Amino acid sequence: MEIISKFMIGSEEGISDLITIIDSSVYALHKDFVSEEDIRQYINNEIDPRKMINELNNLSNQLVMTYADQQPAGYSLIKSGSVYPGIVAGKRATEISFVIIPDFNTPEIRQSLWKKCRAAVSFTDEIWINMLTHDPLLEFLKENGFTQIDTAQTGPFSLPSCILKMEI
Repeated sequence: MEIISKFMIGSEEGISDLITIIDSSVYALHKDFVSEEDIRQYINNEIDPRKMINELNNLSNQLVMTYADQQPAGYSLIKSGSVYPGIVAGKRATEISFVIIPDFNTPEIRQSLWKKCRAAVSFTDEIWINMLTHDPLLEFLKENGFTQIDTAQTGPFSLPSCILKMEI
């Protein structure tokens, strides 16, 4: 399997691939907690390509996409200057998302995405993520240096989550 992780811009292809991953991951992460109809409504009403293009064209944001055999497999959205309660004053913080489609959740794909994401955040003091407590990628991030600092609720359906951070 050929695995490639690369930076993407807000092009039609990049947005289309990002939406493919988001749709699949939203369904996979919420299907046991929320009705299929509610998930479908959320995807149809809230996943807006124009908003995504605007977000990706913000110079503070970077998108890393991972492909397996040229199929979109995962992404990490990196948001510089994003803060969470509890960040030490004067430290630079960067928020990330880390998403892989369940069918592609393999050690090689996780490592490829993480390696590229980690390289992209080398400029900051801390990275943080708010991740659902049942997300299968949670343990991977902990194994790679993240520590849990708080609990919360996140996502479109306000499910239990935890805030993780990592000092760079």
